[in-house]
Amino acid sequence: MKQPSKSFGNSVIRTAWNEQEEEWYFSVVDVVRVLTESPDPRKYWSVLKARLKAEGSQLTTSCSQLKMQSSDGKFYKTDCMTTEQTLRLIQSIPSKKAEPFKLWLAKVGRERIEETIDPEQTIDRALETYAKKGYGREWINQRLQAIQVRKELTDEWENRGVKKGIEYAILTDEITKAWSGMTTRGYKKHKGLTKQNLRDNMTTTEIILNMLAETAAKNISQTEKPSTFDGNKSVAIRGGRIAGNARKELEAEIGHSVISDQNAVQINSVVTNLIEDVAADLEKDKK
Repeated sequence: MKQPSKSFGNSVIRTAWNEQEEEWYFSVVDVVRVLTESPDPRKYWSVLKARLKAEGSQLTTSCSQLKMQSSDGKFYKTDCMTTEQTLRLIQSIPSKKAEPFKLWLAKVGRERIEETIDPEQTIDRALETYAKKGYGREWINQRLQAIQVRKELTDEWENRGVKKGIEYAILTDEITKAWSGMTTRGYKKHKGLTKQNLRDNMTTTEIILNMLAETAAKNISQTEKPSTFDGNKSVAIRGGRIAGNARKELEAEIGHSVISDQNAVQINSVVTNLIEDVAADLEKDKK
C-alpha cells in the first residue's frame, strides 16, 4: 500500500493508496489537526467520535485502521477514512477552515439536483470542467462522444442482463485488454494513475480506439443478443480485438506505439488544486 502525504502549509496529512480497492485513505487525526489547529487532535477526534456515535452516525463504525508512519519513524495503527468518509467528517467539524469545503459540498449537491431535473446541464458542466483543466476543444469533443458511446454500450449490457458493478468492470477489462494489450489497472499503472479516470488521461487517438472497441462490442451484441455472461464476455473480447487490429495497423504505418504513458497533467501541462478551485468558485458566486 503506497503511503504518500499531502502538505498544507506546515501541516501534513498522511495518506495511503489501496490498489485493490482503488481508494485513497486519509489519516483522521491529521485532517482534524489541519482543520481545527487543536493542540491535541487525538483528544479532539476522540470527543468528536463519541458525539457522532451518540448521534447515530455510521462514520465511526466504518472507519478503518491502517499502519502509518509517525514522526518517530515507526508505524502505528491510526484511524483512516476514504475520500467520501473524510468529506463527511469535514461536515461535522465546526471550523473556519472547514467552511469552504462545506460550502463546496453544498454547491455540488445543488448542482446534482439541478442535473437530475435538467440532464443537459451535466453536459454543459462537463464542457466547462474539461475546459478549466486545460483540455483542447478537439479532445473535449472526442471525450463527450466517448461518454455517449460508453452509455450506449452499458445500456446494451443492461438489456442483455449484465449486472452493474463487478460484471461491468470485468467486461470493460476484457475490452481494454483486447485493444490495448493491457488490463484497465495495467493501463492506469502505465500512465502513473491511481484514482483518476483512465479515459480522462487518454490522448485523442487512444480515445478513438477505445470508442471503436466499445462501439464494435455494442454492435456485435445487438446482432447476436448473448443471453449469458460468458456470451457477453466473448462479444466484449471480439469488439476489443477489432480496435486492437486497427491499433496494430496504425502503429505499423507510423512506426511507433500509440499507447501513451502520458497522463492528463503531462498532456495538458495543467496542475489543478481542489482548494484553489473551491476558493475561485466561491469568489465567483459572491460576485
